[in-house]
Amino acid sequence: MAQLVIHVTSHMFLIKGGVNIKTDILEATKKFRVTAILRGIENDRIRMVIDALYEGGIRLLEITYDQKSPTKIEDTTAAIRYAVEKYGSDMYVGAGTVMSAEEVLAAKKAGAQFILSPNVDPDVIRIAVSEGLCAIPGAMTPSEAAEAYKAGAQIIKLFPAGDLGLDYYRSIKAPLSHIPMIAVGGVNEKNLADFLIAGFIGAGIGSNLTRKELINNRDFDGLRRLAEIYMKAAVV
Repeated sequence: MAQLVIHVTSHMFLIKGGVNIKTDILEATKKFRVTAILRGIENDRIRMVIDALYEGGIRLLEITYDQKSPTKIEDTTAAIRYAVEKYGSDMYVGAGTVMSAEEVLAAKKAGAQFILSPNVDPDVIRIAVSEGLCAIPGAMTPSEAAEAYKAGAQIIKLFPAGDLGLDYYRSIKAPLSHIPMIAVGGVNEKNLADFLIAGFIGAGIGSNLTRKELINNRDFDGLRRLAEIYMKAAVV
């Protein structure tokens, strides 16, 4: 996918379709709602999983780093590169479980447009923002969310949203109404609409969507149909 790079003061921004990529990811999240999280998928199956999700309507894709794997960077960036090269501007591709500057830079080099983290690390956020990527850190408390937003994150991942519950989100939403949030953890096809109606701009969905039994059985058509169910549930 061709990208035009321009320099504005000391920061670098990636332009996709004439729009700043960080703004583009925010608007894409509001539009498509569902970010599919690919975690722990074998290398010989991940391309077919990506294809099935795309065919099912998924347009936001998070491919995670396996922090315990010695080949995490090679494996994750290969999958990112595949999705970016095959689907170009038709799919927004990011790296997940990003916890170091090295992982940010590797993701960007592979073509990722955003990064997600399970935690708030101001250094990771700042390097991502300085490289023109949309940073989406995971926060649990109002203090963490505010700190991450101040550091340059454009979207906050409330995590684990399912454990915290909608009442918790509603309690922190009023004072943090200026911060766009997505729900991650415990979201499924039955409660997705509830999270969106409550005010989340989207949701990241892992094993409830990328189900191991479907992938292990190579039932990629079943995975496609499940993706379609999620995309329909996201229309509220």
